[in-house]
Amino acid sequence: MATPNFEQLLEAGCHFGHLKRKWNPAMAPYIFMERNGIHIIDLYKTAAKLDEAAAALKNIAKSGKKVLFVATKKQAKQVVADKAQSVGMPYVIERWPGGMLTNFPTIRKAVKKMGQIDKMSKDGTFDNLSKREKLQISRQRAKLEKTLGSIADLSRLPSALFVVDVMKEHIAVAEANRLGIPVFAIVDTNSDPSNVDFVIPANDDASKSVELILDTVCAAMTEGLEERKVEKVDVAAAEGEEAAPVKKERTRVGRKAKAAQPAEAEDAPEAPEAAEE
Repeated sequence: MATPNFEQLLEAGCHFGHLKRKWNPAMAPYIFMERNGIHIIDLYKTAAKLDEAAAALKNIAKSGKKVLFVATKKQAKQVVADKAQSVGMPYVIERWPGGMLTNFPTIRKAVKKMGQIDKMSKDGTFDNLSKREKLQISRQRAKLEKTLGSIADLSRLPSALFVVDVMKEHIAVAEANRLGIPVFAIVDTNSDPSNVDFVIPANDDASKSVELILDTVCAAMTEGLEERKVEKVDVAAAEGEEAAPVKKERTRVGRKAKAAQPAEAEDAPEAPEAAEE
């Protein structure tokens, strides 16, 4: 698992914060200096925190759990979608549906509704509807696909949340905090890091900065998924080796028992005949 060095973070613009007058005092430990009215983020702390977050996400992926990526800001949408798809994780890049985590059963019903509409179009039910009904259902399907299509495979609550902008996604962070779901986030100098479990201090507005951090995180998760596959293969091989001798032993015991049955039958004394009255 390779963490980007100081020069790579600097080149991606991860060090640029917001204007000094827009800063959040809680971010003071991660700020290196102020230049021309703009706060500069300490990239050494960014590298350390990124390494810590990547290691934690690797363990989550290795255990087979899901991480939900959230980024609805324009410059991060496509990057998050591509990176999340590369590791097979769910993501939200459109509007965050309120209650997505705290009211998860209702969201699952909406996802099932998509499946029902797809089933209607396959079994011919859709063809028997009027033109107006078809149009209404098609629009409903398109709306659901846009909002919830990327989380169709999320059958249970995610084990972690990865957020690009804490201020913009404050509802998602609040829901995760309420349910005790760990939050990983790229936190800029204008945000409050107190509600984030794994803070990655960096520029959350530049697409290059977001892409570099997501590359590192997703590479770590890919390693975790590969290790999980290797462990599964090793466990299956070990179980197969253990099962083989047991099977042979049982077969031998069975043959011995069958061979001994006739002898036992010959040696057994005959039952005494009933006394005639």
